[in-house]
Formats: sequence, structure tokens, C-alpha cells
Amino acid sequence: MSILFQAYPLARQALFAMDAESAHETTLLALQKAYDCSLTRGLMRNRALAPTTLMGLALRNPVGLAAGLDKNGAHIDAMGNLGFGFIEVGTVTPRAQPGNPKPRMFRIPEAQALINRLGFNNQGLDTFLANVQRSEFRQQGGILGLNIGKNADTPIERAADDYLIGLSGVYPHADYITVNISSPNTKNLRALQGEHELDQLLAQLAQRRLELADRYGKRVPLVVKIAPDLTQDEIDTIAEVLPRHGIDGVIATNTTLSRTAVTGMKHAEEAGGLSGAPLHARSLEVIARLRNRLGANTAIIGVGGILTGQQALEKMQAGANAVQLYTGLIYRGPALVGECVRTIRQAKTN
Repeated sequence: MSILFQAYPLARQALFAMDAESAHETTLLALQKAYDCSLTRGLMRNRALAPTTLMGLALRNPVGLAAGLDKNGAHIDAMGNLGFGFIEVGTVTPRAQPGNPKPRMFRIPEAQALINRLGFNNQGLDTFLANVQRSEFRQQGGILGLNIGKNADTPIERAADDYLIGLSGVYPHADYITVNISSPNTKNLRALQGEHELDQLLAQLAQRRLELADRYGKRVPLVVKIAPDLTQDEIDTIAEVLPRHGIDGVIATNTTLSRTAVTGMKHAEEAGGLSGAPLHARSLEVIARLRNRLGANTAIIGVGGILTGQQALEKMQAGANAVQLYTGLIYRGPALVGECVRTIRQAKTN
């Protein structure tokens, strides 16, 4: 393990002394500076291998970076240097938008959790695509997912317009594309998970994908990211709708609105989505239900509350084909990536 990774607990003390969003931005800038320097880039490089296939894509390992950490795709290569088998960046909206007012990100350390209500803050599709095209991660064999959403001021009944703009823009630059309909921080967005709304949206996206596949000579996998706060009937409905439109995978899950696990703790009543350790058990339930309903042909990427290698393995055992990290990185640092890969690899060889 890199000595820089081992030093993260010391760095975390300084980062946790800052407000959560400032610490987030500081960490990204520090990682980028470390990557830009050839000496520290080598000290940070991690090539943890556990080769697998996801939606026809060859991954170095099944441990990925979840969307939201690098919303503008400005740090793809630096994040890729930490050993991820795949990276997902975004959520990007057609037009730049500031997101919700600050403060909008809150740590709950005693629960190893985070609440955010960022609201798809990003610099817009043009800047996003320029960053993606500048990166070298894909050329070096990395798998890159691009996550698309709708602008906050786009009426929900016109949401498909924004997703179609996003799909068309990112298509030639993505190894897979995620349709984010489950953020709790954009008004009414989760309504798109309803059967009728989802069916209509996916029908339009599937048709546009056919046109784009013909134009670019390649079929890019489409993935839908869903919420953990769905009933079993709602999960079953989604599992019926996805194959109908040739959707290749589902990411389970986004953040939760539930506060059961953090009741009484500081910041627990802040509005927004809760991520981190309290989400793990619910995410497992959703993954298992989806796998039971979808069968083996639709990929599932498990995300939510992975803070140990064992928890990553539990996601796989519940039915996930791959996993993603976000909040666990804040509490554990980049060493968590290698730990997850090693645990999964060891389980496969036993």
C-alpha cells in the first residue's frame, strides 16, 4: 500500500476540521496536484487487479468510483490512479447550474454518514465534455461512465428533453451512460421512477440510442440509477420496465431520505440525501430484490455504505456484478479501493 494512502487518517483530521464541501474541493485539488507531479503520481498509483466483465466491458477490477465525487469530470485521471476498475463522473446537466444554497453537505461522523443536498451543481455539458476528452483514463484501459441528469428549472414533464440532450452529448465519449432519476435534491426528479414516467422516458432514450449507435458505429450500455426508498412493488415494477427498453444495468442505490439510523445526531435533520454506513443494509435488500426479479442478464452495480472490503463483498454476494465507492472514501481514504479489490478477489479464489 502507498505510504500516502497510509497517511490518510492524519489528513482526515485536517479535512474534518473544514466544512464538508470545502474539504471535498480541497481533497480533489490535492489529488490532482499529486497526480500532476510524476513523483507523487508514482507513489499513489494502485493497480489492484481482479479482472471481470460488466455489460460487455472488460474491467481491471469490479470496484468503481460513484458519480457525484467528480461532478465535472475534471479529475478523471487522478481518480483513476487510485486503482479503480471503472470511474463514473457527473451528474451533468445540459446547462451549468449552481445547485442549492450553501451549506449543503454535512458529516455525521458517529454514524460514518454524510448528508448532501448539492442539487446537481455542475458547469454544464460543454465544459464536462471538454474535461472528459482531455482525460487519458480510457486510452489507458480504464472504463468511464458518464452520468446525466436534468436541469433544476426544466419542468418535470419536459425532463426527457434534458436527458436526450445529455445522452446525445456524452454518447461518443462514454463506455456506459447512467440516467440519474433518483437524486432527492432536484424537485420531483424521483417521480420519474414511476411506471408510466419511467416507461416513457426510457422509450425515448432507447430510440435515441438506436440512432446514436448507427451514427457512431457502437452500442453504448445504458444504466438507470434508482433510489433506496422504493417499496418492493416499486422495485418489481422497475425490474419489469428496464428489460422492455433494452436497459443494460441498474445502479442500486442513490442516497436515502430515511433518518432512522441517525436520529438524534447532529445534522441528522438536515434536508438532503443520506449516504454512508446506514445505507449499506438497505442497498443490499434492493440489490437482492432486483437480482431476483431481473435474472442474470441485467447488470447491477451496488453502491451505498461500503466502508470495508467485506461490505463490498456482501454487495457482490447479494447479486451485484460490481460496486462503487463514495462516502467510504471520505471516512477511510483511498486505501479502501485496494481493500475492496483484495477481498473480492480472495473470495473468488476460495
